[in-house]
Amino acid sequence: MASFGWKRKIGEKVSKATSQQFEAEAADDKDLGDDEDANWLLAAKRRKEILLEDCVRKSKELKDEGANLAENMRYREALVKWDEALQLTPEDATLYEMKSQVLMSLHEMFPAVHAAEMAVQRNPRSWDAWQTLGRAQLGLGEIALAIRSFQVSLHIFPMNPEVWKEDLSWARKLLVQQKATRTESVQALAKGEELVQESIPDYDFESDEIVAVCAAIAEKEKALSAAKTMVIVSASGTVETVTEQDNCPATPDETLFIRAR
Repeated sequence: MASFGWKRKIGEKVSKATSQQFEAEAADDKDLGDDEDANWLLAAKRRKEILLEDCVRKSKELKDEGANLAENMRYREALVKWDEALQLTPEDATLYEMKSQVLMSLHEMFPAVHAAEMAVQRNPRSWDAWQTLGRAQLGLGEIALAIRSFQVSLHIFPMNPEVWKEDLSWARKLLVQQKATRTESVQALAKGEELVQESIPDYDFESDEIVAVCAAIAEKEKALSAAKTMVIVSASGTVETVTEQDNCPATPDETLFIRAR
């Protein structure tokens, strides 16, 4: 007869070798999962880098196309190209500086100043951006601001003869002329006020001559008011002018029926 024995639960006793193999496989699976996450991050980063490189490359192509158009005086088309390039690389200070130059050629000074200011904001160390800003400010008549911009440009690049001999020198001459013009205007205005004051005579209304003239006018008015005249038209059609005194009024004849004063 077979003896009855208690059966252990399946898996209660596992060999040491089997356990180590299972742990090794689990570790391999975990490393594989970590590697996949790392690879995904690296791939995303690489795609972003490629996209940025494509944007920079396309922006450079558009910039060069716009420069060629501007050299051929096709300014509007150049602005379109540069605006497209700015959509790809909005921090490119050179694009804004080039836009400002073209806008000045089109005599659009307000947009030119704005574009140059954008260039300076994105690259404060760009001497040519400060030079372009100064020229745009001169176009608006802001001579003092233009001189400051030229000075900043020279501070960045002191050996630039163009800014020193042409831009800054010209701006200073304009400032001297502006001050002289303002001085002449103020002097002319003051002289005009003096002439107006001199043209109005200062009458002495209490002088003997003025009193005598006023008395003569009063006597004449009194004489005229004392004598009254009237026009008489008779029945036969005869017109007669009669002077009537206040103290002896004349009574018209009964044949007179029309009286006019």
